[in-house]
Amino acid sequence: MIVKLLVDGGEMKPSPAISQKLGPLGINLGKIMQDVNKSTASFKGMKVPVVLDIDTKTKNFKVEVQTPPASELIKKEISAEKGSGTPNTIKIGNLAIEQIVSIAKIKQQGMLVNNFKSAVNSILGTCVSLGIIVDNKDPKEIIQEIDSNAEYAEIINKQITEVSEEKRKALDEYFTKVKAKQDEFLKKKAEEEAAKEAEKAAAAATAPAPAAGTPGAAKAVPAPEAKKAPEKAEKK
Repeated sequence: MIVKLLVDGGEMKPSPAISQKLGPLGINLGKIMQDVNKSTASFKGMKVPVVLDIDTKTKNFKVEVQTPPASELIKKEISAEKGSGTPNTIKIGNLAIEQIVSIAKIKQQGMLVNNFKSAVNSILGTCVSLGIIVDNKDPKEIIQEIDSNAEYAEIINKQITEVSEEKRKALDEYFTKVKAKQDEFLKKKAEEEAAKEAEKAAAAATAPAPAAGTPGAAKAVPAPEAKKAPEKAEKK
């Protein structure tokens, strides 16, 4: 029996979903988690696809670890937990083309691509959706330049994955400037929104009460008539 799971690398824990899949099989859940965590320890901090091949008669099993999604590998490169909520305007990292090549080498076998360059383009496309720039550029620019840029062609054809310290430093310095501009933009935007909210609150506080008879005006409720005490009959 084949069971597919998506677990936290090195940190698989009991959950209702896992118990629902594995509980009815009568196998040792603790042993499975121990073996899975050992097999996925190198992918700590990432979501990892795992396939369990279980013999339902003997209760023995084999663990097959598949490569994490490209998005998880990319986020690991920049130590990010999630992608940008607004990738067109807010960037969360700056990778080197060599890092893209490294990820493409890991993922190529499971991709529906004809050649390694296509695998690289696919990883660059994922960078676009996550809000990550590559070599100080929008990844879309690099996709367009790959065929005409001799440097990129050499890195991709030779599958070079090492980034020099000098280049890494330059990329980090560039992104520090990008982040500073983004922080300034977000701060200004937050201040503008706060000012608008303050204006609305002030306008609501100083607005005159609606005149009687106009929509929204409170209707006057007549006071109840005082009940007259019953007159006592005159005594004869």
